Amino acid sequence: MVRIRVLVVDDHRIFAESLAAALAAEPDVDVSAAGSGPAALRCLERAAAEGRRYDVLLVDADLGGNLPGVRPAVPVQEGNEDGLVDGISLVAGVRSAQPAVRTVVLAEKDDPRRAALALQAGASGWVAKDCSLSRLLTVIRGVLRDETHLPPALLTGVLKELTAARKHRTESEQLVESLTPREREVLRCMVAGLGRKAVAERLFLSPHTVRTHMQNVLGKLGVHSTLAAVALARRAGVGPVDLWAGRGGGCTCRPKTSLR
Repeated sequence: MVRIRVLVVDDHRIFAESLAAALAAEPDVDVSAAGSGPAALRCLERAAAEGRRYDVLLVDADLGGNLPGVRPAVPVQEGNEDGLVDGISLVAGVRSAQPAVRTVVLAEKDDPRRAALALQAGASGWVAKDCSLSRLLTVIRGVLRDETHLPPALLTGVLKELTAARKHRTESEQLVESLTPREREVLRCMVAGLGRKAVAERLFLSPHTVRTHMQNVLGKLGVHSTLAAVALARRAGVGPVDLWAGRGGGCTCRPKTSLR
């Protein structure tokens, strides 16, 4: 029997453990869980190094959006909080580094704009968190056949969003071309979800210099926030920096035997 290796990435402990336990009961599914973007990356790295790559990631659309004091599903190692913090950034990073891995975004509510962004980032599906287990398994098996899965109610809205995104692409590309090579590097780090400290370490720059570059990027792109800059960059086809280059460390994922 061919087994499907699934990684649940969600920082809500009860939901992550319940979903992982339900999936683990399937005879052809092996499942692990990670409680943050950085933890998920470490799990993927270790699995690839050991020759047992994951097939599908189930990623919380609101990953990193916890209220202060809420305990994540899996402890995160110190010093890694400058890594990926939201679900769509994680999708983009995984798509760039391990394109064979399929990602499905799990959402609390239907949102055509965010679903379109997820598809543009490389997701193969957008599924409601309260869907049935049989529906989720259908999606998991479907994306492994290169299918794209969206709730029917979202199709019209997502198509409108994607059409509008194409109209804005040319203008966005022109704005990105106005950046210097270093500013484009910084922008790619921003697309990957890296914070100022992580960008400084990656590019061997001081945090002050990185701050200046980020301000210049926002100014040249004509936006007022990192999120807006990332959205514009994605429309222009700017991909995230390679998150695997120079990374190390262990995996903090939980195997299915511990999710009980």
